[in-house]
Parts: sequence; structure tokens; C-alpha cells
Amino acid sequence: MNEIVNTINDILAVKIYSPKDSPVDITIGVLVAVIIALLVTNLVLKLIRKLITRKYTTADKNKFFSIFQFVKYIVYVLVIIFTLDTSGVNITVFLTPLAALAVGLGFALQQLFQDIMSGILIITDKSLHVGDIIEIDDKVGRVVSINLRTTRVETRGGRMLIVPNHKFMSDPLFNWTQNGNTIRDEVKVGVAYGSDVKLVEKLLLQCVYEHPNILEFPEPFVLFENFGDSSLDFGVYFYIPDGFPAPRVRSEVRFEIDKKFRQNNISIPFPQRDLHIIPGEKQE
Repeated sequence: MNEIVNTINDILAVKIYSPKDSPVDITIGVLVAVIIALLVTNLVLKLIRKLITRKYTTADKNKFFSIFQFVKYIVYVLVIIFTLDTSGVNITVFLTPLAALAVGLGFALQQLFQDIMSGILIITDKSLHVGDIIEIDDKVGRVVSINLRTTRVETRGGRMLIVPNHKFMSDPLFNWTQNGNTIRDEVKVGVAYGSDVKLVEKLLLQCVYEHPNILEFPEPFVLFENFGDSSLDFGVYFYIPDGFPAPRVRSEVRFEIDKKFRQNNISIPFPQRDLHIIPGEKQE
């Protein structure tokens, strides 16, 4: 039995990396210890992931998986360093160049790390969800996927907008669906002076009530907003269940307003200016 143990020890003590003038000696035993440590770490991390995500939905599990992948690589590096140090390997030789490399990579990949950390914050605090309608950089779109580095947003034109996650932390973001899918929209119109304002209000409400995609509750309403230079200015406000097709809804309401105004002889004026020419004195 002792012979077997001694043989195993001799095999584990065989050096596979031992450069001259270097305190680093990598033996088979060290390599085996690193492999075992990584396998055990992998099993422990999988168990932790299952315990944390056991009550998560499929979408939330996919989000956590992105964070877990990032954390897993960091843990692997720490486990390897700890195992080498425990096995008697002088890791100081590795730490010095690794520190210099880390500083260089830190400057080179600063934007990448910022995106990743922003992605982790977005996923963990749930400030943004798949399906949300957002407005960023004057572009409106629906969130399709949230990844660790980027978020994919589908615009109203069907184009895919890939947004680096750090923009959600540094730039203003309008989340149209943060408080629910229902949003308020409006259409503004001016009518000629002398028009029947009560009739205008009635026609505007008819236009929105008759639209199939406009909600009856909360109730639409009309505001007499201003006495303009050339018109009486009105705004009709209404609620729609989904803000994504809002431009199409506004367009259809405007078509209907133009139709009903023509039927009821209500004109939409255009700006007019009076030009007075003052003749100058004749020069001698």
C-alpha cells in the first residue's frame, strides 16, 4: 500500500513546467489540483445558480445567466490563483505581469466594462423589461432583448437598434410603459376665428370616440388652449392601449377631423399677414 502511495506521490511530483532561474514549478500534482478545484467550483456555481433562479421566470433566468457567466469567469481566475498558492507555487511571478495587463486592459476596455456593469444594473433592478416601449435619442422602439453589453430595440420602421447599455445610465430615457401600457396622446388643431367652439369640441370628441383603437376610459377630453395669431387653438387628448402605433392613430384622427370639419363648414386657417408699404421721400 505504501508503495502505491509513494508511486502516486512520485507521479504527482513530476515537473511539467520548471524554467531555469525561475521560482515557478508546475507539477502534475498542481495541475490535477487546479482541475479538481475548477470542477468543484463549477458544480458549486451551478448549484448556487439553481437555488437563486428556482422561482424566476424563463425571461428572468436568461437575464441572470448573462450575469452569472460574467461572475463565473472572475471566480475561476480567483480559484486558480488560490489553488496555485495553496499548492506551494510562487504566484508573485504571475501577479506582477497580470497586474500590468489588467491596468492596460482596464483602459482599453473601459467602455466595455461600463456597458457590462450597466447591463448588470438594468437586469438586477428591473428598470427595463423586454416588451417595454422606450424613447432614447428621439427614437421610439420596443425592447426586444436585454443582454449583458447591449440592448436590442425594434423601431417603428422595423429596424433593429442596438444600444450600448451605458446609454441607459448616462442619457435621459423615457419608458412609456413603466407605469402600464396605456399612454395618453393628443392631436392639436386650429380653427378660424368666429367658429362655433362648442361644435368644434363636439366634433373633436366624435372623431376620437369613433376610432376603434382609442379607449373610452379614461375618457378623452378637449382643451381650448389658446387664442392664436390666426386661429383658435384646440387640443383633443385621448388614451390608447399601446403606444407603439401612436403615429398611425394620430394620422387617422387627423383625417377624420378634416372630414368632419369640411362637413360642418369649419375652416382650418393658415397664417395671414398684412403688409403695409410706406413710400419714402423722394431724394433730390
